[in-house]
This record gives sequence, C-alpha cells and structure tokens, in this order.
Amino acid sequence: MTESIDEELPEEESYFERIELQVDPGQRPLRVDKFITDKVANASRNKVQQRITDGEVKVNGLTVKANYKTKAGDVISFVMERSRKDPDVIPEPIPLDIRYEDDHLLVVNKPSGMVVHPAHGNWTGTLVNGLAYYFKSLPELPGNSGRPGLVHRIDKDTSGLLVIAKSEKTMTHLAKQFFDHSIRRSYVALVWGETKEDEGTIDVPIGRGLKDRKVMQAFPDGTAGKSAITHWKLIERLRYVSLIQCTLETGRTHQIRVHMKYLGHPLFNDAVYGGDKIRKGTQFSKYKSFVHNCFELLPRQALHAKSLGFIHPATGKEMFFDSEIPADMATVIGKWKSYVHYEK
Repeated sequence: MTESIDEELPEEESYFERIELQVDPGQRPLRVDKFITDKVANASRNKVQQRITDGEVKVNGLTVKANYKTKAGDVISFVMERSRKDPDVIPEPIPLDIRYEDDHLLVVNKPSGMVVHPAHGNWTGTLVNGLAYYFKSLPELPGNSGRPGLVHRIDKDTSGLLVIAKSEKTMTHLAKQFFDHSIRRSYVALVWGETKEDEGTIDVPIGRGLKDRKVMQAFPDGTAGKSAITHWKLIERLRYVSLIQCTLETGRTHQIRVHMKYLGHPLFNDAVYGGDKIRKGTQFSKYKSFVHNCFELLPRQALHAKSLGFIHPATGKEMFFDSEIPADMATVIGKWKSYVHYEK
C-alpha cells in the first residue's frame, strides 16, 4: 500500500510527498533502507539513509536505524522528493535582480509580469530560463526536473523575493523548510475597502474552483480544499482601500488573493478575483477616472512578496531579506494617499 499526501508549497508547487508503505504478509525480512529503495522510484539508497539518520523515517510511528529489518504488517512512513518530468529548459540571457548569492543559494527579486518557470504557453522568457543561462552548468535536481534550483514560486503578476538553490542538498533542505511551514514570508497588498479590525487570521481551506478549475476557491465549510492559513495586519487605511501586510503560514495557490476576496477585500486590480472593478467609493466621474488611472498605472494585482526568512542549509544561520515595494505599486499607493488627503 502506498499513500501520497500532497503538501503544497508557496503558489501550488510542492517538491515533497508524504509516503506510507505497508509491508506485505509474505515479505521476507529486509533492511528498511533497502525496502524503501526497492519500492519508491526516485528514492536512492543514499537519500533514504540520510532521511533515516535525520529521524524522518518511522516504522509503526517510531524512528528506526537503517539496519532495521522490516516485518509483515509494518507501516513505514517518510517524506520524499516528488519525481517530475518536464521539458528541457532553454537558457536565455535574461537580466536577474540578485539580492544575495553564495556558494549554496541565491535570493532574487522577481519583477511583475515574469513567469517563474516554463509551462504550457510560457516555454521561454521565464525566471528559470534566466537562471539556466546564469548558472550555465547548474545540475538538474532530482524531483525538480525542468526547474533548476527552484524551491517555490510566486504568481506571474506578483513581484518579490524568491530563494534559489544551487545544489541538490540545498534544495532538499530549503524545500523541507517550506514543507514544515518554517519559512518566514511576508507580503504587502493593497486591497479594496477599509478593514474593520487592525489584524486577523484567515483559516479557511483553499482548492480548485468547482466551476472553473483555473481559479482557486475558499471552502469555509471544509467540504473541499486543503488547509490554508493567512495572518494579516493593517498598515494603513486609505478611505476606499487598505494597505495590509500578509504573513503566510501555508502556501496554497493564490492564497492571499483568495483569502482576501473571501474577507470581502479583494486585491486592487486583481482581474481573476474581482479586484479590477470599483468595489468601494463614490459614483462621481472624477473618482471613477482616478481609479481607472490607478488601474492603468498598476496593470496587475497589487501584491508584492516583500520579505523572506529561512535557515541557511549549510551554516544553520538565520537569513532574512527585505525588498522595496516596486515603483508601479508604490506610485498607486502614493496616489491613494494624496487622494485621501485631498478629500479631507
């Protein structure tokens, strides 16, 4: 018996799966590392032994050593990289805004409008195409075929920070931090309406839309979707919009966008979740003109992945990176501040 349980990392991608194996009644005693290697396609002996050393392989709920001999009925559970098959990435000389780099990883600030990795309809011009060119001979990482170094992602029209791994060991370590929800990620968003509270937590499952699988949906009754938790805090109320900070505990696809829509505060100019229409404010033509001008200045959802914190896989040191709000979003925030001041 093999059970795979998805745990999604930021923006849907997960490079780990939780696997559970049960030893058949007629199975002869076998070392647990050998048993797993024989049963799981992408599980090398070295990887499995490392998982066992780290205490991440359990038999009947208890940690064991690599030489443990399996018995009929034993239930073996562990986490392993997910295998993928994606087309080769075409290296392209795309400018990268690198904020930090060492021998193990780099942190890059992705602009809005750039797709993170190649996929149907976007085989070139992505961040990964640029990374493939920059690294030249970066090895293709097991469980991450076609996405060199990529541990997580953000939406095409969301700007902000991403950490990129340079080796399999680094990628595995970072991906495990995401899997365990220990990565610190904060976003800045401009949303429609003034929030009643100054802060809050949204604990509502998210899954594919029942009517449209291309969009995500909140399932407050828990009948579908996967656990999703967003903590938000007010930065500033701006009459008809609010500037907020969001901290992710989980990382589902479009999590902030879906959760804020669920709260009744869709992201400003989010075309997918209803933020590209005037949701709050007056009916005066001058106001409408102002809002549409802001839409033109910020032709995307007002969301920026501002900060990122994690434990460095090689040094064990806590790393923290912060980025400035990009010009298009900063300009529109400034216009709202001026508008509110003018209206007073």
